[in-house]
Amino acid sequence: MAKTRMVMELGMGVSLVSQDYTKAACRAVQDALYRNSLSFPFVFGGTPADMIVELEVAVQQPDQVDIEQVQKLIPHGKSSVSVVHGGLDIPQPNQAGTTTVANVAVVVYLDLEPGDR
Repeated sequence: MAKTRMVMELGMGVSLVSQDYTKAACRAVQDALYRNSLSFPFVFGGTPADMIVELEVAVQQPDQVDIEQVQKLIPHGKSSVSVVHGGLDIPQPNQAGTTTVANVAVVVYLDLEPGDR
């Protein structure tokens, strides 16, 4: 079997004032996922539970993201989340808070036999 990349979807999420990195990350994942319905596992004789879903989230303070909360947003398959430095923190005028931007790449794989492709 070989892990074969099938889909990559990108998303962006924002926490407008509270600088909540988890909220921004969750919104980025929702942005990436909620405009898709993946039925391709059935083409290969599998189910959505067979998908391998890898998320890479980018924010300015990676240690502030609750990975378990982000991972709960993945409805099917075996998922993993990594958080890296990236995204944006944009100070609001007059020290009224910080707008936090998170970016995410959601990559979906299937474990396929070489002849299944």
